[in-house]
Amino acid sequence: MFYVYVLENSNYDHYIGYSKDLRKRLSEHNRGLTLSTKGEVWRCIYYEACLDELDARRREKYFKTTQGRRLLKRRLKEYLYKRRAS
Repeated sequence: MFYVYVLENSNYDHYIGYSKDLRKRLSEHNRGLTLSTKGEVWRCIYYEACLDELDARRREKYFKTTQGRRLLKRRLKEYLYKRRAS
């Protein structure tokens, strides 16, 4: 399986990526092994599983577009609303 994921840090910044091993990749992000997420603590707030790597890469690329970000906001609507309210 290949996973497309969305991470969030304490500043509510988001990072979108894909990986074959989601747990290992999240650990790498939190240990500072990834330059773009270094120095922050991240948690996974959303993921999708794909059987094919190209499908996962295509989905990741889509999530990084304006339309893809809108879709994620709709998918995570309740989570984002509750987070903002607290």
